[in-house]
Amino acid sequence: MEAIPQHTHYEVVIVGGGTAGLTVAAQLLNEPSPPQVALIEPSTKHYYQPLWTLVGAGVYPREESERDEADFIPRGAEWIQDAVVSFQPERNELTTRRGSVIGYDILVVCPGLQINWNAVPGLEGAIGKNGVCSNYSYAHVEYTWKTVQRLAVQKGPIRALFTQPPTPVKCGGAPQKVMYLTADYLRREERLGDAELHFYSPGQVIFGVPEFALTLKEVVARYGIQTHFGHELIEVRGPEQEAVFRVSGGDGSPTEQVVPFDMLHVVPPQSAPDFIRESPLAGETGWVDVDRQTLQHRRFKNIFGLGDAGSTPNAKSGAAIRKQAPVVVRHIMQLREQGEILEPQQYDGYSSCPLVTGYGKLLLAEFDYNNRPLPSFPFDTTRERYSMYLLKKDMLPNMYWHGMLKGRA
Repeated sequence: MEAIPQHTHYEVVIVGGGTAGLTVAAQLLNEPSPPQVALIEPSTKHYYQPLWTLVGAGVYPREESERDEADFIPRGAEWIQDAVVSFQPERNELTTRRGSVIGYDILVVCPGLQINWNAVPGLEGAIGKNGVCSNYSYAHVEYTWKTVQRLAVQKGPIRALFTQPPTPVKCGGAPQKVMYLTADYLRREERLGDAELHFYSPGQVIFGVPEFALTLKEVVARYGIQTHFGHELIEVRGPEQEAVFRVSGGDGSPTEQVVPFDMLHVVPPQSAPDFIRESPLAGETGWVDVDRQTLQHRRFKNIFGLGDAGSTPNAKSGAAIRKQAPVVVRHIMQLREQGEILEPQQYDGYSSCPLVTGYGKLLLAEFDYNNRPLPSFPFDTTRERYSMYLLKKDMLPNMYWHGMLKGRA
C-alpha cells in the first residue's frame, strides 16, 4: 500500500474512485488550466458492474468486468489509497481510516452506495449455495449462471424467484434482466414449459416509465412470468430453500408468505455508505444532500455530489453519471476561477436502463426526472432490438473503459 502523501491540502479532493470519481477527475485534468486533484479510494480493483448481468447469463466470464484501479487514475491526479471515515465541512477537512486529516478547497463526494446483505435475515449466509444467487456481487455472480444451468437439467418442475428490495438500487432494471435471461435460457433448453417464474417487488408497477412498461408487460406475458407486487423479501431460509415475504394487505395489515424455490435471485437492499449517512453531508434520507439540478451541496457550497450516493431522485446508473459529471466539472471550474457559480448548468435527471429481455434482445429505456422518455437514437426505443443488445454487450464496455473513464463524454 502506498504511503500517505506529504501534502495535506488540495484544491480538489474527490472521495471515491469508482465511475463517478474517475470520470470527474479525468475531465478536470483535461481542462486547459486543471486544478490540483487528489482522489481517495481504498480499492485496488475497478469493476464495470453493468457487465454482471451478462456474466450471470453465461455470456462473459466475470474477469472481463475487472481492471486494476491504478490503470485508470488520471495522469496528474494524486491517488490516496485510503478510506474516508468522517467529514469536517466547517473546516474544509476530512479524516481517513489511517488517521490522516486532508484539507480541500472543493470537495466532490461520490463513493457509490452500500450493499446491505445483512438487511435480509439469512441472506448473507445463504448466498452462493442452495440456489440462492445474486448478480450484485463479483464474488457470487458466476453462481447465478451455474444455478440457471442446473435448473435446465434438473428433473421435474422448476420454481425460480426473482426479488426487488424496497430501497433504491444500482440499475433499477437489473432485478428483471436476470429473470428474462433465465426464462430465455430455459426456453432454449426446452424447459420453460416446466418452469414457474415469479417476480416479487414491494412496488406496484413493473417499470416506472409507462412507455417502456407496456413492452415489459408483453415480455412478462411471453415468458409466462407471474408478478407479485406489494411483496418484500424479509427472510431467506437457505438450507430449506424457502423465501419469506411480507405482503402488503389492502386493509393495511401485512401478512407473511413462505415460498419454496429451486432458484432465488436476490437483489439486496442498498443505502448510502455508513460514513456518508452518519455525516453532516447527509440529508434526511442519508444520501449526500445536493441540489437535484446543480449537484451542489445544499448547505456547503464548495461541496458537490454525484453518482449513486447522491440524493438526486434519478435512477442510479453509469449513464446518469455520464450526464452528471460535466455539470459538476463546469461548476467546479467556475467556483475555482470566479469564486461562485455565475452560469449554472442543469442536470435534468437523465438516466438509462438497458433492459436485456433475452439473448439478443434489449429494450433501451432512457428517461428524465419526470419519467419522460429521452431517446438518443432516431427510432422507436420502446421496442426490443438486437442492435441495442449489441450496444450493451460490445459497445458500452469499450466506451466505458476507453472513453468515459478517460474523461471523454
